Amino acid sequence: MNTRCHASVFRMGRHWLAVLATSAIAAPLAGVAAEVEFVGSMGSRAVLQIDGGAPRTVAVGASTPEGVKLLALDGDQAVVEIDGKRSRIPLGGQAIRAASANDSARLVLHADSQGHFESGGSINGAPMRFLVDTGASLVSLGRSDALRARIDYWRGEPATSLTAAGPTRVWRVKLDSLQIGPMTLRNVDAAVHEQDLPVVLLGMSVLNRVDMRREGRVLTLQQRF
Repeated sequence: MNTRCHASVFRMGRHWLAVLATSAIAAPLAGVAAEVEFVGSMGSRAVLQIDGGAPRTVAVGASTPEGVKLLALDGDQAVVEIDGKRSRIPLGGQAIRAASANDSARLVLHADSQGHFESGGSINGAPMRFLVDTGASLVSLGRSDALRARIDYWRGEPATSLTAAGPTRVWRVKLDSLQIGPMTLRNVDAAVHEQDLPVVLLGMSVLNRVDMRREGRVLTLQQRF
């Protein structure tokens, strides 16, 4: 297998970085699931890191040797396909493991330095940052995130939620769609807080619909329905 090295300048979050990457020239391997991270962009190309390897630039419509095809760049998300399965990966988010078409949707998360499990995703198509929270009964998001997701939360059922900072006003709503990694769920129960929250709490209204398995600092979520 031939390889070539090249220097690339790409965007990571709000910063531009120069990276020396090695691109392998080989036929794509079909049907191989991979752990993929979207680490930057360079014009119409995405910079992907696959299975912890060196970052490589991938043009829209092209495939990597591991069988990861870049379908589109959509703002700060890369749309990829592996063995017929589509996934959206947020820029700078946790790496996701895209399952093959023969598997149910599965997401693998790695704990951060504080032991938290976070992942990028979206609500009603609006990009969000999620934090897995088994102590939350519902998906919980702040007012600004709800507005970005075009949720008319004031039409929801008003209620009071007890938080670490004390009681706060919330509205119970239904989310049309919630996407996290390769999983998309419909009609998800959620609570919109009148204050903004730093992340969206991924509560039991989602976690009850997946199988969870934790092994050390790795958490696997597999969609059941």
